[in-house]
Amino acid sequence: MRRFIGGVLAVGLLGACEPIDDGGGGTTGDVLFTQGFAFVREDDRNVYVVDDDGDPNSPQKLTTTGGVYWPSVSRDGRSIVFVQRTGTATALRTVPTSGGTTATLFSSGDASCPRGCTNFRTPTFSPDGRTVVFVFSPGNSSVTSLGRVNSDGSGFVELTPNTTVSYGAPSFLPNGSAVIAPSGSGLGQLNQIARVPLDGSSPRFSSLGNGVLAVENRVAVSPNGSQVAFDGRLSSGSVRIYVASFGDSGVSGAQRVTDLTAASVQETWPSWTRSNQLGFLFVDASGGDPGIYRATTGTGTPSSVSLAVPSAAEPSYGPL
Repeated sequence: MRRFIGGVLAVGLLGACEPIDDGGGGTTGDVLFTQGFAFVREDDRNVYVVDDDGDPNSPQKLTTTGGVYWPSVSRDGRSIVFVQRTGTATALRTVPTSGGTTATLFSSGDASCPRGCTNFRTPTFSPDGRTVVFVFSPGNSSVTSLGRVNSDGSGFVELTPNTTVSYGAPSFLPNGSAVIAPSGSGLGQLNQIARVPLDGSSPRFSSLGNGVLAVENRVAVSPNGSQVAFDGRLSSGSVRIYVASFGDSGVSGAQRVTDLTAASVQETWPSWTRSNQLGFLFVDASGGDPGIYRATTGTGTPSSVSLAVPSAAEPSYGPL
């Protein structure tokens, strides 16, 4: 349902080897998806997709067993990686965007993770689709680290070993040389943005600026790598979408994208949908289902927003 709030209308080719086929949990393989949003629904915790040319009120369901969190579309638009929770265990799994059988990529407790990998979060494919980077808890540590695994489930590497800070949802640079991720003393205090090279060199950190206390969930790199978008938490407790310039010197000049003034409105999970447009999750704490909205960036003034997909959570967009 559309409504006015604060005067604004709120409305790669994967590797040659395949991961283990678990059977079940998927669909029949007749889904029509070229470009659009992947997301979960909170009532059943399954992966859904809706094509930009499809009906947002009738999304197509890709999994059936529930327990799904944080789906992410590959750069070629052919696959989705997500976390599936079963009791206290977590696993990275994949499913084709055309529908079909889900497959397990990597499971918590895998022997190739010597410190013990648990509590997987927010996976994302590399631009060439050959690896996945994700957040995990190493052993009994109170901080979170970044791990990388090949798309056939082999070659696990901890990207931030012996870290004293926590890392949040990663996003790849377009050339695949590094990931950008929020970082801080814990997942609730991600008050910096880290550039984590994949060649083993040390991360570099930037402050958020513009009165933003922390990143709530995600930093997303723009298609050309010159900007980042993030959901910034303010001292009021509100969460708003920001876009900042990004380069070798780090993050600078963060600007608020929207101007939704109601205190109950939360804007989270940004995902680039064009070079000058973002999709994000819009949640009104006063009630109602969360939905995916779009807003234009780079106009110099806060943008109005429009409804893209109702009844959705944790969105990802692709391919770009």
